[in-house]
Amino acid sequence: MTSKLNFIFQRWRQILKRLLPLLFVVSFIMVVLLDSLAPAIAQSPPPLFTITAPQEFQRPALFPRQEIRGVWMTANDFNILKSRSKVQDAVSKLRSLNFNTIYPVVWNSGYTKFPSAVAKRAGIPFFFNGAEGQDILADLINQAHRRGLLVIPWFEFGFMTPETSELALNHPNWLTQKSDGSRTSLSAAGEVTWLNPFHPEVQQFITNLVLEVVTRYNVDGIQFDDHMSLPRDFGYDQYTKALYTEETGNPPPNNPAAQAWVKWRADKITAFMMQLNQAVKANKPKAIFSVSPNYYNHAYKLQLQDWLNWVRLGIVDELIMQVYHRDLRAFVSNISRPEVQETQKLISTAIGVMAGLRNRPVPMRQIQSQVRAAKQRGLGVTFFYYESLWNYSQESISDRMAGFKRLFPRSAFRSRGQ
Repeated sequence: MTSKLNFIFQRWRQILKRLLPLLFVVSFIMVVLLDSLAPAIAQSPPPLFTITAPQEFQRPALFPRQEIRGVWMTANDFNILKSRSKVQDAVSKLRSLNFNTIYPVVWNSGYTKFPSAVAKRAGIPFFFNGAEGQDILADLINQAHRRGLLVIPWFEFGFMTPETSELALNHPNWLTQKSDGSRTSLSAAGEVTWLNPFHPEVQQFITNLVLEVVTRYNVDGIQFDDHMSLPRDFGYDQYTKALYTEETGNPPPNNPAAQAWVKWRADKITAFMMQLNQAVKANKPKAIFSVSPNYYNHAYKLQLQDWLNWVRLGIVDELIMQVYHRDLRAFVSNISRPEVQETQKLISTAIGVMAGLRNRPVPMRQIQSQVRAAKQRGLGVTFFYYESLWNYSQESISDRMAGFKRLFPRSAFRSRGQ
């Protein structure tokens, strides 16, 4: 019996000895294959930017991601907004063309487009009642909601105000300046001054204006654009210089583009936006906190507006990135950037598309090609601005409407958070 077991044992040793090289080769091949597959399975490409959100501020999105089909109503649209019948016609057109969101301006050139007790206390007069004495914001909200459209008022000018506005004249200590002492910069709105976003009285004024809209009106949210920022050349007023010196032990550098100086100011604006978000949510938890900045590299480096950090911190519910290029290749390049792809995984994301200006018409073929490019990438769109959807073009109104109908053949309702 023992000799028989020894024989079997010896035979298995011979078999294993012959198979050992083959097993080694197979094992080596499996290791190589698994190693080559591992990055595709377990890793994702490193982010373009390395900002990380403190864990205590991160929160899941409050709103499902929904397709945004919006339009801004600007100061140029005031002749429409002040007429009940024209508002009714505008809302009916937008509904029939399957739009779902209106962003009406409520803060522009140092004035509110609604009767504001906060503005009145700051010495700012009010000029913008409707033709029948009606509150134009309340009228638009009522008419839009009856037709299933969201209304998200838009604080267009943010910290920007004309030098001749009552706001600037009555509160010169609220303004910031450049290193040479000058207080103005050129913008699309002309020569403007900038409220100091680091000054507590400025922060309280803006917060009070925003809360006035959120609490008095049945709004679906609130929006801030690329002017909720500060051009990087500013911040050399006495208050800000003293604050920076107190916190860092050094005076601000003469170079406004110095990395630490840029980051310090951007972080201060971020901190204010976090406080503003908390104030809005405390009064209306389901209000959509919307931002519409420029593309990130420009916004952060030139405007101190760190909107990607805002998204990562969870204080933004939707984002509309303004991309006003005529050239389709440049347009596509900007909407395909990594920060846009990251954002659209978290919140509703859209692209701001130029529909035309009084002195610069945009043909429907350009609008259609840009909208299609956005939709192909899973992005919504919002147009600047309402009147230019139909006017300032060589095409007829009926042709323009037919063009938009082809872009949005089916409804895309957005749920209201109220």
